[in-house]
Amino acid sequence: MKLTQVKGNTWVAEGREFIPFYRLEDGRCILLDAGLRQEGEELAQSLLDAGMTPAALVCTHTHVDHSGAAAWLQKEFHLPVAVSAGEAAVVHSHATLKAVMGSSPEQARTDYGYMVLAPDIILPDADSELELLGVPLRIIHTPGHSPSHICIITPDNVCHVGDVLLSPEMYYAKLPYSMDIATDLVSKERLRTLGCDVYIASHRGILADINNSVDANRELFLLRAGEILSAIHHPMTFSQVTAAVYQMYSLFSRSPRRAQSFERNIRFFMEFLLDEGRLELIAGEEGVTLYAPTRQTPQK
Repeated sequence: MKLTQVKGNTWVAEGREFIPFYRLEDGRCILLDAGLRQEGEELAQSLLDAGMTPAALVCTHTHVDHSGAAAWLQKEFHLPVAVSAGEAAVVHSHATLKAVMGSSPEQARTDYGYMVLAPDIILPDADSELELLGVPLRIIHTPGHSPSHICIITPDNVCHVGDVLLSPEMYYAKLPYSMDIATDLVSKERLRTLGCDVYIASHRGILADINNSVDANRELFLLRAGEILSAIHHPMTFSQVTAAVYQMYSLFSRSPRRAQSFERNIRFFMEFLLDEGRLELIAGEEGVTLYAPTRQTPQK
């Protein structure tokens, strides 16, 4: 992997996503995320080739592309792993992975079993300070994208935002992922107040103008929510809504797993619209749950 300096001792390893790390003078480094499991060996070798040894790990959240290699790195390098309490619960067992991933029990074991992790440090679900290897890190609680997502600020005043922000190349994503969109939008707004010099977005973005990035991310999620609402013309089942959204965005994957992920993301947007009062649930004649645009009260 290519290693790129961001500022001072804060660097990124450029895999399929950016994996930031903080370089110590003694040849050790603190990883800020672990990347995909299949990238673990390459990440480690790239660091070793550059004279650095992974010595600690802090994960922004426990999705496959951020903590996939965490358990392997923990075992291989005997390094401490820090994860927030809510994220630690996700990777506690195959059963908790099943609950969060929406998979079958066997899927959870075969597809995500490598993610089961016993963190050495459990971070509170709140802003906090963490000292690792003598390095002070600021932990900013930014839930929404995942249950207890965090951002990490290094001593160089560089903030690793993980997946709170999409980088510009992803501003056209058809179905951006967020488990709790309303909470995620609040977390995005929080980034405006941090006053950092540079922001690292996991999906390959080094951002300086945080305000424009927050605006663009917010606009994307609200746009997609409005578009999905527009596809629901009358009371429809979830499957009917999904089919309509597939047509609207030309999502014609032949992969069942990919189709599952599309359905999950559509559901998150529909939950957001329900909570916003723009969609309502209706019990159909045969007891089937239907979704419909909220009836507007006629103005007097």
